[in-house]
Amino acid sequence: MNTHSLSTLPDAVQFPAHICTLSNGLTVIHQQTPTPVVTVDVWVKAGAIAEPDLWGGMAHFLEHMIFKGTDQVPPGYFDQVIENHGGVTNAATSHDYAHFFINTTAGYLPKTLPCLADLLLHAAIPDDEFDRERDVVLEEIRQSEDDPDYLGFKALSELVYQRHPYGRPVLGEPENLMSLLPYEMRSFHQTLYQPDNMTVVVVGDIEQQRTLDQVNEAFDGFATSPGYPAVSVEAEPAIAGIRRRVLELPRLETARLMMAWVGPGVEQLRHAYGLDVLSVVLGGSRSSRLVRELREERQLVHDICCNVSLQRDSSLFTISALLDPEHLDQVEALVGDRLTHLVNRPIEESELNRVKRMLCNDYAFSSETSSQLAGLYGYYSAIATPQVAVCYPQHIQGLHPEELQHLASQYLSPYHYAVTILKPASLA
Repeated sequence: MNTHSLSTLPDAVQFPAHICTLSNGLTVIHQQTPTPVVTVDVWVKAGAIAEPDLWGGMAHFLEHMIFKGTDQVPPGYFDQVIENHGGVTNAATSHDYAHFFINTTAGYLPKTLPCLADLLLHAAIPDDEFDRERDVVLEEIRQSEDDPDYLGFKALSELVYQRHPYGRPVLGEPENLMSLLPYEMRSFHQTLYQPDNMTVVVVGDIEQQRTLDQVNEAFDGFATSPGYPAVSVEAEPAIAGIRRRVLELPRLETARLMMAWVGPGVEQLRHAYGLDVLSVVLGGSRSSRLVRELREERQLVHDICCNVSLQRDSSLFTISALLDPEHLDQVEALVGDRLTHLVNRPIEESELNRVKRMLCNDYAFSSETSSQLAGLYGYYSAIATPQVAVCYPQHIQGLHPEELQHLASQYLSPYHYAVTILKPASLA
């Protein structure tokens, strides 16, 4: 195995964990901490972005099927092992990755880790379980489509990403799921769940060499990759003009206004972090500009917030408001006007310093536990490199008003964006 500690990073930021590449190509990140809980979080670059067009929903469906056992681990046995040893487990799938984690103690890792590894490497995906679990996923989609916020964001994503797979729902569409076959999922799994596509993060009170030995033993015997239909990811062009969609929903009591702009991905990480600052300036707290003016002072909205979602190929800047339908046009116009103000006038140092403190504090509070650290390292491993996970506070502190003004001009045009409006059907 090839082991190396990255003691230095650009701008003198130190990465506190140890990164190792095993002889089979698997990446292991380890950090020993005094907490008795040990988190193992396995991140795989096998999200919805890797799906061929006709296999939409495959990555999330596979997340379900991973837990249906192997030739050595029958369905339900893994959960039983975790519970019997006082641990917890869960998984999630996004466009860029799927990840699976367990929380246990160092003493129980020899019992729990091999089970998790066997599921990830040798998932059987039996035909009968495939059909039963597809019904579970279809029910998950039906329940999600009862949520107006899910429907609104789904429609907004489709407006923003008209070529890139980010515009497809991670859950998939029912018609696609009904056409999927078990052998296709086995091909998808065996192709993507390979060591060079996977990172195992271990954080907790366990020594480095003991960790590497256990991971090396557990993650052995990867399946031969059979290959599957080629996936072409097309770059998404900039939004030209205003893309608009209005949804009329029954039983909706309050309207939603959802606006979105496309920002940079991990190749321009500092720009993406700058948008993070701008999102808090506009709508990240009670003292933010849009919240203070539109909710507290003018009472045009019940709630309004801004958010930046960082993805590998782009970030998505959104402004979402909950409001009465008669205020929709006025609020949308005011948001555009306030973006123009952000472009034309630099942020005052006092306001910027407050936002920087808030973001850096949030970062500190979200990287305290073993599970938080493992998630942080694994997330950046999946979309960029793990080392940049610790650079966030320094980037935030280094941003200055003129730079943020330029970023607002570059990415947050009041004339080029996507907007989805949800209205009560009776008032449309």
